[in-house]
Amino acid sequence: MEIEQKQAQVIDHFVKQASTLQGSSLVNLIVQLTSHSSLFAFSEILAVPNVLQLQGTEYAVYIDMLRLFAHGTWSDYKSNASLLPPLVPDQIIKLKQLTVLSLAEMNKVLSYDQLLEQLDLSNVRELEDFLINECMYMGIIKGKLDHLKRSVEVQFAAGRDLKPGQLGNIIETLTDWLATTDDVLLTIEEKIKWADKKCELNATHQKEVKDRVEEVKKSLSHRVARDFQVDDIMYGDPAGLMDYEEDRTRMKRRRSPRF
Repeated sequence: MEIEQKQAQVIDHFVKQASTLQGSSLVNLIVQLTSHSSLFAFSEILAVPNVLQLQGTEYAVYIDMLRLFAHGTWSDYKSNASLLPPLVPDQIIKLKQLTVLSLAEMNKVLSYDQLLEQLDLSNVRELEDFLINECMYMGIIKGKLDHLKRSVEVQFAAGRDLKPGQLGNIIETLTDWLATTDDVLLTIEEKIKWADKKCELNATHQKEVKDRVEEVKKSLSHRVARDFQVDDIMYGDPAGLMDYEEDRTRMKRRRSPRF
């Protein structure tokens, strides 16, 4: 986020300058901004009317060079070097940095062999120094170098300018993603409704079971009480029975004859 904020300030500065310059003065500004260490996006500068007016003039190649920095790579420059102005050392470093960003857009793990070829570097030490000093230290990429596996794992890479027609592809991709997201959300909502219904049925079932248990308890309680009443009727009070037997014994004793 810090690099983006800083870049926005730099872009605004160069847009204002480009709007006031023409001819060779504007060409010098293009060389300056394509060498700037904090600038990695050029579409807004390309859209400045004074810059567009260079087309068809003796300075037209500088518009082509600016487009190269907006969308191209070091390999693109080598393929068209005869049609473009020569680059100063800072521009070469800048274009190689942009090349790394383009590669990181397509793959999050970049092999050293691929980078050595695309950046025209001669050995691994030179490559790792470039990645550390010119890319990671500058904040345009974040990642881990793996010397043993001869690769770099990219965790973050600054974005480049969109190529002509690329915006339509991005919109189409986002539209497809949105449709997929809607389908996933609908599925989740259906699952939630199913879970809610399941919980409701479980709660109802638990209430039914609880009510049934209470009914059984009441039924058993009434049955036990009724059984005790029957026992009292059939057998009476045991204490009363003992009193009756004692009375009968006393009566027999009183009736016994005397000798």
